[in-house]
Amino acid sequence: MTRKNPTIGGRPKADRNGASPGYSTCSAAVAAMTRLLVGSAILLALYSPLAAQWLHYPTPGVPRTSAGKPDLTGPAPRTGDGKPDFSGVWITGNPVPCDPAKGLDLLDCDAELPIALEAIDIGRSLPGGLPYQPWAAALVKQRIENEGKDDPHVRCLPLTVPRDYGLPHLQKFVQTPGLLIILTEWNAGYRQIFLDGRPLPVDPQPSWNGYSSGKWEGDTLVVQTNGLRDGIWLDLKGNPLTEAAKLTERFRRPNYGRLEIEFTVDDLKAYTKPWTVTFKQAIMPDTELLDEICLENEKSYRHLPSKSGN
Repeated sequence: MTRKNPTIGGRPKADRNGASPGYSTCSAAVAAMTRLLVGSAILLALYSPLAAQWLHYPTPGVPRTSAGKPDLTGPAPRTGDGKPDFSGVWITGNPVPCDPAKGLDLLDCDAELPIALEAIDIGRSLPGGLPYQPWAAALVKQRIENEGKDDPHVRCLPLTVPRDYGLPHLQKFVQTPGLLIILTEWNAGYRQIFLDGRPLPVDPQPSWNGYSSGKWEGDTLVVQTNGLRDGIWLDLKGNPLTEAAKLTERFRRPNYGRLEIEFTVDDLKAYTKPWTVTFKQAIMPDTELLDEICLENEKSYRHLPSKSGN
């Protein structure tokens, strides 16, 4: 069966296995996934071929089986100073199940780049759901009723932590002794995590990804982030994050093929107590990043309906 890739704003993404890709605009796919929450119709994808480069070039240093395939259960690589090396190209390792009978075939049963369950509802695994402040609960209800039309991602604005870990866009981690850089295909985005133990800034200029500083606790990288801008969405459901938020991430790489990120939100403006979820990431060897410039030929946002019909 032909494998296809999901959304890129107005442009098809080259299939990483040499097949013709499927695509729609970024806003159309996000709206389709949001409608799963409210029982609405799913938008359909279009198809178009696109030539690509470096999508099959062997990644150096990958452990391989006797058949030459990547050995994803092999040991995690380490840096010169013995720390786990998180470098590599990653995608969600906890995808939405493909089950058209249950309405979960959001992109395509053979889509190469999946969406995470947590990208739809980040609090799905928490008993009782997220511990909302009353205003935040009302806001999420309103966003669902409006089918996510005001989602910043629908409007081609930058991805943010932690949506980077769940939406169907590749990320490339580049680790150096003093810096972990995360490059995102979506809108050529980036994030910097400083590993030199610097304190977080006081009263920083708010930004989409905030300011991140990490330190090692054994084989776990503990990263703290502040300085996030107000109004960030955590998922397609519309769970909010405010400028008061402080984030803690714990990065672990148990083997070559897996990365686990324990993610804690401390935002007492929006939630009554801190809460923690875990994102799983899967390695994507022998491929590379491609442009996903959402605004390039974007034509779907104007057609998205809202509850008011506008």
